[in-house]
This record gives sequence, structure tokens and C-alpha cells, in this order.
Amino acid sequence: MEAGVFVVEGGYYDTALLSKLFDIVAFTHVMHLAAQAGVRYAMKNPASYVHSNIAGLVSLLEVCKSANPQPAVVWASSSSVYGLNSKVPFSEKDRTDQPASLYAATKKAGEEIAHTYNHIYGLSITGLRFFTVYGPWGRPDMAYFFFTKDILKGKPIPVFEAPDDHGSVARDFTYIDDIVKGCVAAIDTAEKSTGSGGKKKGVAQLRVFNLGNTSPIPVTKLVSILERLLKKKAKKNVLPMPRNGDVLFTHG
Repeated sequence: MEAGVFVVEGGYYDTALLSKLFDIVAFTHVMHLAAQAGVRYAMKNPASYVHSNIAGLVSLLEVCKSANPQPAVVWASSSSVYGLNSKVPFSEKDRTDQPASLYAATKKAGEEIAHTYNHIYGLSITGLRFFTVYGPWGRPDMAYFFFTKDILKGKPIPVFEAPDDHGSVARDFTYIDDIVKGCVAAIDTAEKSTGSGGKKKGVAQLRVFNLGNTSPIPVTKLVSILERLLKKKAKKNVLPMPRNGDVLFTHG
């Protein structure tokens, strides 16, 4: 323990461990940011995504709904739920029934599961749809990380281009500090759950928010920025966008 913070190592899908923690601490809020992330890895390891993003979420919500009192829950969904939606910028009111990847499908399933626990058990739940988060300690499989490493090593980087008349491949890159601010704001404005011990006692808050930069950056521009900062020209291997579940464009 340091500065009032307890660190417990374990899996959030470990119901027995979670139950013990809830017996020790009367949590008022739960922020769930863990997940199996990434679109391409899901094609090789689909079971990992179902286990972490669906079964794990259910395990956590099961413990939360049985608590007395129930905590308010804030969790990380994803902008990937917009899938094949071509209307931009994406709005929380847009359809999310066309996932383009298994990862997106598990996050969409998570939102439906959250709705169910809110409706049946009175859990206050807020889902946050993150848009391409970047910054220190980010995931090493993100383009800005491996592009930087490969440019410095003089290795070619894959730059995907959209089919004709589909615009450019772009992402709504959102800095980690802005994501943190959004998470804290969601916690601060979360209303109390209305149930206790697994029984609903009234209508509870259910929210979904986009957390994005609202300014998509074409991947070609990202490469140009890296070239300027690294003072080194990239060896670009321009390829058509593969059918691996990635979408062409995100815009929060």
C-alpha cells in the first residue's frame, strides 16, 4: 500500500478474488479499463477476446450487482463498435450493429451486457468509447510505435491506402491525458446504483460517451510527422487495405 492505494494482482474474471475484495472494501465506484485489445490479433486468437472482453466483464458485473451497496461502474468500450458505419463524425446515437472485427463485436456485446445489468439489477453504468489512444506507455502494436522503431532502423513500414473514392485511411488519435480527463469526469458525474444485493430498487443511470479528439489524422500525415521529428525518411510499402477487420476511418 502506498498513498492509500492497494495493488492486487489477479484477473478480473476471477470471481472468487473479486468477491473477497468486495468483502474487504465497500467500493462506491468501479472503473474497468482492462481488455484484450487490438483488431488484427483477434483473427488468430478469437477465444482470448471472448474470454477477456465478454466473460471477464460478466464476472465483474456479477460481483458489482451482488454488492451491498452496489458501486457505480465506468468501463472502457471502444470506437470500434461503429464498425462499417460510414456516417461521420460518429455520434453516440449512430447504429452499432455492423461490427467489422471480432474485437468490435466483443465490445458491442459488452455494451448490450451493460444495458442488461442496468435494466435488471439497477447498476449505474457508463461506457466510454475510446478513439485510438496514444501516448507514453501505450501499446507497442500501435502504428505510431512500430512506425517509429522501423523508420529508425531503416526498415520499410506498411502504409495502407483506401480503395478508390473511399478517401484516405485516417484515425482520430486521442492523447492519453485527454482520455484520463474523460474517465475522471465520468466517475465524478456517475450517479449511484439503485440496487443492492442483486435486487433492483429503481431506474439507474445508463450512459455511453465518445472520447475522441474530433480531428482525424490521415496515416500518410502521421508518417510525415514522424519523418520530420525523427529527421529520417521512411521507407514506405504502400498496400491496399487488408480485410482484417480494420476500418478505414474513425472520427469522434
